[in-house]
Amino acid sequence: MKSFDEYLALAEQAHGHMCAGQVLGVRLALYGLRLLGIDDPAGKDRKRLVTFIEIDRCATDAVGVVTGCRLGRRSLKFRDFGKVAATFCDLETQRAVRVVAVERSRERARELHPEIRDLKQQQLLAYREMPDQDLFEAHWVRVKLEPADLPGHKAPPAFCAQCGEAVKFRRELEREGRILCRACAGEAYYEPR
Repeated sequence: MKSFDEYLALAEQAHGHMCAGQVLGVRLALYGLRLLGIDDPAGKDRKRLVTFIEIDRCATDAVGVVTGCRLGRRSLKFRDFGKVAATFCDLETQRAVRVVAVERSRERARELHPEIRDLKQQQLLAYREMPDQDLFEAHWVRVKLEPADLPGHKAPPAFCAQCGEAVKFRRELEREGRILCRACAGEAYYEPR
């Protein structure tokens, strides 16, 4: 594994700037990996790890940098729960740990550095220094991963009976005996013009 500062530099490069979310994301991922006993996520342990991230904010970029998990590799899964949290799944041992950033860390940052007036700068420094227990809560969980959710899974596509588009990785839905893509089944995030 790289050092904390090396991961921070890579996270800053990936995200475009350094912020408290980058520090939090790097720390969150390192803590989760440490709890699972994964010490080489970009090397020998690369195929062991699937990570679920629960927010689309700064910390997400840092989690991807540390874990090596990517949406395009199907090893990073996004669930929009609006929480600074990630679940790290070890495919080899079938263990998973969910790590959540706790809100009380903001107050703790103020206590640690009252001399810094800017809250963002205060958090940026404090999140580097605080022990994991002041930043996170960790819970061992079970995550049911279907074969279609795993990296490397291959299967023929289904075709939507309404729009005709190909749907991959068993993401199609069946409605009244018809195979539909999620958009045609009413889950579209867009509207045709």
